[in-house]
Amino acid sequence: MATWNSRGLRGSTLEDMINKTNEKYAAAGLALIQKIPTPITPIRIDKENKQITLAYFEQKSTVDYIGAVQGIPVCFDAKECSSDTFALQNIHAHQVEFMKNFEKQGGIAFFLIYYTHKDVLYYLPLEMLLFFWNRSQEGGRKSFRYEELNPAYVLPVKHGILVPYLEAMKKDLEDR
Repeated sequence: MATWNSRGLRGSTLEDMINKTNEKYAAAGLALIQKIPTPITPIRIDKENKQITLAYFEQKSTVDYIGAVQGIPVCFDAKECSSDTFALQNIHAHQVEFMKNFEKQGGIAFFLIYYTHKDVLYYLPLEMLLFFWNRSQEGGRKSFRYEELNPAYVLPVKHGILVPYLEAMKKDLEDR
């Protein structure tokens, strides 16, 4: 498996990779996905460096990205994980509720998880997340292990597309 470092992405974040992917998808006319900024209120600003040094979130954010793919409303959130265990505390109840309601309106919602220690990108359908979420709500594990995931949703390494989630999204729609 090729590593991200071999493509000159050392130091880039998952968000940077998704943004570059979304630019390519938009240029090809495949999708129009935008990053949703998290609204903040600055408390302290370093006037010399013109940087916010202290701020608070104005409201709970829902998802990182929202848009449309070939006429289908899409929303997703991006997470990084540095071990084989993904703690569900990294996902908030209001996000899950928003995504469930988004799908009730005919959209598709999912998570993109970058397992940094494995250099693997994973597309987590909302339905699969809900299985783990409900299990935790019923007193089960408060996390899920990489081994529990469906390997069919591992994102392949593609030339020129850093986070090729469209094929996994297509599979997600077919599996419904």
